[in-house]
Amino acid sequence: MTLRDINSPADLKKLAPSQLQAIADELRTYIVDTLSTHPGHLASSLGTVELTVALHYVFNTPDDKLIWDVGHQAYAHKILTGRREAFQSVRTYGGISGFPKMSESPYDAFGTGHSSTSISAALGMAVASRMQGNDTRKHIAVIGDGSLTGGQAFEALNNVGLSKANIIVILNDNGISIDKAVGGLNNNLMRITSSPRYNQLKEQVWQRLDTGKGFSQRSKGFAQKMTRLAKTIALGTPNVFEALGIRYFGPVDGHDIPALTEILERLKNLGGPMLLHVVTRKGKGLKQAEQNPIVYHAPGKFDAQTGQQILGSTQGKPIKFQEVFGHTIIELAEQNPAIVGITPAMATGCSLNLMMDRMPDRVFDVGISEQHAVTFAAGLAAQGLVPFCNIYSSFAQRAYDQIIHDVALQRLPVIFCLDRAGLVGDDGPTHHGVFDLAALRPIPGLTICAPMDDHELRNMMYTAQQPGHGPIVIRYPRGSGVYSDWRSPMKAIGIGEGRCLREGSDVAFVSLGFPGNDALAASDTLAKEGISAAVYDMRFLKPLDERLLDEIAAKGFKRIITIEDGVKLGGFGEAVETYFAEHHPDQASRINILAIPDEFVTHGNVSQLKHDCHIDQAALISTARQ
Repeated sequence: MTLRDINSPADLKKLAPSQLQAIADELRTYIVDTLSTHPGHLASSLGTVELTVALHYVFNTPDDKLIWDVGHQAYAHKILTGRREAFQSVRTYGGISGFPKMSESPYDAFGTGHSSTSISAALGMAVASRMQGNDTRKHIAVIGDGSLTGGQAFEALNNVGLSKANIIVILNDNGISIDKAVGGLNNNLMRITSSPRYNQLKEQVWQRLDTGKGFSQRSKGFAQKMTRLAKTIALGTPNVFEALGIRYFGPVDGHDIPALTEILERLKNLGGPMLLHVVTRKGKGLKQAEQNPIVYHAPGKFDAQTGQQILGSTQGKPIKFQEVFGHTIIELAEQNPAIVGITPAMATGCSLNLMMDRMPDRVFDVGISEQHAVTFAAGLAAQGLVPFCNIYSSFAQRAYDQIIHDVALQRLPVIFCLDRAGLVGDDGPTHHGVFDLAALRPIPGLTICAPMDDHELRNMMYTAQQPGHGPIVIRYPRGSGVYSDWRSPMKAIGIGEGRCLREGSDVAFVSLGFPGNDALAASDTLAKEGISAAVYDMRFLKPLDERLLDEIAAKGFKRIITIEDGVKLGGFGEAVETYFAEHHPDQASRINILAIPDEFVTHGNVSQLKHDCHIDQAALISTARQ
């Protein structure tokens, strides 16, 4: 039997244990071959191939609930659960999602795209099963890629230990999130994996306790307590999981299928909360991915045989907004010694790694912990530093209360750089940064701006770090900027000041941020048809440039069309419409709002998604023609 013959875990169970490694090898090759031409999250899924095979071989999925944290690890899972052929379409428009998705398959027990959620979800399912009288169902949370550093994971572990629920947490320990894992927990895990004395004792404990033979319930409980004490002495420090009341097993080689299946069979027959510590290698099986798991986390297209990335020429092309940010913060930090950078495990993605190399003492990677990142930034600002807190827009949602309570309420001058704002493409609805404008707009004292291009990003960063401002949000998109000569001289811009980019008389395009480039292009097209379209770049959602809006109202345009790459409800367009309704009610009916509709946007090419959402050049042109 080969991988082509496996259409569900039931087919996998027909194999002898000795045949499983061959299936794992085929899986790894299939993932590499597919992702070489259909880019996705490569290294994480390569590292979990053997673990995935073992889990589906031992447990009775989908009745037993298997929850994957983040979802970067789940490609082998998708292939083994009836989506082998569909895997060729992963992360493409109309194809399968790059993350577990409940509506896609009964084997995807819970949808995941953000980190640190799996233990909470698995615990909820375990408690529900117990309340419904199903005491035999197993609930397995696979958490890895640094997700255990997320605060929610700790909250869940604390609850798991008290619940006595029938849950198994699989810690996929590869020492990496996207960048290298950091923090005290990671150091504790390294101490466990590297202690010979501890691991010798571990084997003796398993032989005695896992079967429960020769122990009454009372003496077994006493033996477990004494074992925890002995393991703490052997390790030289308390095991954080057992301190929380969770039975700890491991560490185990995550690429040894016979060992994995044996251990999982043992744990399957035990009750109560358990954690199995599995050590894997991110990028396993592809030399380049093993050597550079950060780059090969999501490498784009590459040669399946050599592993070499296939990179297009960048000669004369604009660099990414992320790189403009990374270089600009260094320039500013060289002039302003109070500037520091903060990232929740996204140093390379947001380009803070550039500053980290130059000024390692002034950049702080706090791990996957957005809430902590925001309040940590607030503490720095309270003592006179100027923190640039860089968080992906969709991940900043996790720190909403901290932005309100710890920063805005106290008017602390934290500079939030919300990367990946707007539609991000193939990662889909869990990663689109479309809610930030509407979510942040109601917060008092918060300045919110969006650069239309590279030069404006630099100007906004320069303005934000000057003294006298409260908290400022700068949100910008994923991908390439506008100018090849992006390193323009920086200058301050007035808070809340928009600008007229092009005069016109028939219609007015009123934009915020990057969509202003589409407005300019649409204006060019319309001019050839005899339609005169003015273009206004508002720059700021909050405060709005009311003077500029009054100027627009005074010109008596036949149609005023706003455009943004955020949700319509509560967003930029509605802010403009509200102002007109209050101050120019006779013209409020002339406003058309182009924004993300009230639905979760699927994954796919950004151009296609903009077209579907009616926020591209074509939408501007057709609306103006009407």
